[in-house]
Amino acid sequence: MGVHLRFLVKKKITLSFLILAFFVFCFLVFNKALFKDKIYSPEFKDGKTTYLVDFSLPELYSANEIKLSEVIENKDFSIVNIWASWCVPCREENDLLKSLSSLSSLQIIGINYKDRKKNSIKFLNDYGNPFKYNLVDKDGTESINLGAYGVPETFLVNKNRKILIKIIGPINDNDVKQIREIVNG
Repeated sequence: MGVHLRFLVKKKITLSFLILAFFVFCFLVFNKALFKDKIYSPEFKDGKTTYLVDFSLPELYSANEIKLSEVIENKDFSIVNIWASWCVPCREENDLLKSLSSLSSLQIIGINYKDRKKNSIKFLNDYGNPFKYNLVDKDGTESINLGAYGVPETFLVNKNRKILIKIIGPINDNDVKQIREIVNG
């Protein structure tokens, strides 16, 4: 009987040790995840200057694939605005975007984020269309690759895709003033 008892004690100790090891492992994994930086930011090649990544997306009205770099290189400056019809702040900033669309050396490119085509077109018909190009990011992947945190988000870039200004949230009068100063020299 003593051998059997020692075997059971040894088995309980081994089982207890395995359970303890499992919980320690889980604690270490969760602890590391808690303190890890959760901000996603795309990697840029030189580490200092930030450039918009390049990609192709379908255009809203024609569904033709448009390569972002080819559109951006046509003008000295471009605004890339990530928007959606369901985004209330996007409605608020639309008039400010329309006021910038009159600048001759600036074009505004919209990236419609996780939206339905009919809702997007209705939004543009109701509030006006400030965009020279309107690209569709149906699943949101390319917007995230740009480094966007949500909608609306706006990037002012030069023809080399260098980011001059990044605005998280809706643009305001001060942003418009700053954009005008940069574009007008």
